[in-house]
Amino acid sequence: MKILIVCGAGASSTFVAQRLRRAATDRGLDWHTAAGVEASVGAESFDLVLLGPHMADRLDAISRATQAPVALLPDDVFSDRDGSRTLALAHELLTSHR
Repeated sequence: MKILIVCGAGASSTFVAQRLRRAATDRGLDWHTAAGVEASVGAESFDLVLLGPHMADRLDAISRATQAPVALLPDDVFSDRDGSRTLALAHELLTSHR
């Protein structure tokens, strides 16, 4: 699985991507996570695109720019220190879009 985490400047998404990657690896999942900005969405193919909560106003535009499912992360995503809640959300989204 290739998952892109998008935020305004790519900084906060880096932390979320690292935590999600670590949580996936701990559970034996072969997930590749990347952090990026909105322009990253069309740069390559992803299985899932997760947007920082502050990107809510860009959800429709980003959804139109990719064939992957796109979802907003919850407001408290940055307090998910071990990535387990983000992993659960990503897994749910991927399962429901198959």
